[in-house]
Amino acid sequence: MTLLLAAEGDPNPILPTLAEFLVALVFFGILVLLVAKYVVPTFEKTYADRTAAIEGGIQQAEVAQAEANAALDQYRAQLADARGEANSIREHAREQAVSIVAEAREQAQQEAARIVSAAQGHIDAERSSAAASLRSEVGSLASDLAGRIVGESLTDDERAQRVIDRFLADLEAQPTAQTSGSAQSTGSAQSTGSAQSTGSAQSTGSEA
Repeated sequence: MTLLLAAEGDPNPILPTLAEFLVALVFFGILVLLVAKYVVPTFEKTYADRTAAIEGGIQQAEVAQAEANAALDQYRAQLADARGEANSIREHAREQAVSIVAEAREQAQQEAARIVSAAQGHIDAERSSAAASLRSEVGSLASDLAGRIVGESLTDDERAQRVIDRFLADLEAQPTAQTSGSAQSTGSAQSTGSAQSTGSAQSTGSEA
């Protein structure tokens, strides 16, 4: 019993005294006030800034995503326009190619017709020139022949021209008779033509 009473009368070193408890309570209150006044606002400001930064980043990301979507839509629209324009250009080029080919074909046909016409004209001119030259030569030979048959020179131009015309008419009549008749009738026509030519020449000489 004596030991128990002695133990109860001695203070417990683990438990604080009332004064220590009050001092600790005052310091704790001061610490709470300091934390509430200085530390908590700093934490709140930091949290608010972090939240604002996160929200701003989200908003910026949303804006960037919207801009990217708009740019993608614009790119798709431009691509569609470019494809349409390319198709239009290709179709226009095809039409121009067809038109150019048709125009070139028409020009080639016109040029060919012109060349053929020019060649035909040249051939006709050469034929006319050759016929005139042959007519002149044959007329000269006929005049000489008629002059020899008549026995005198045909100096009268009109008379000589009549002799030449008759002789050439007889010559032109001979091929017609050859194509229409047989070989025998052709020979007869030739002899008749020769006789007519001789008679014409003789009559022309008589007129002279």
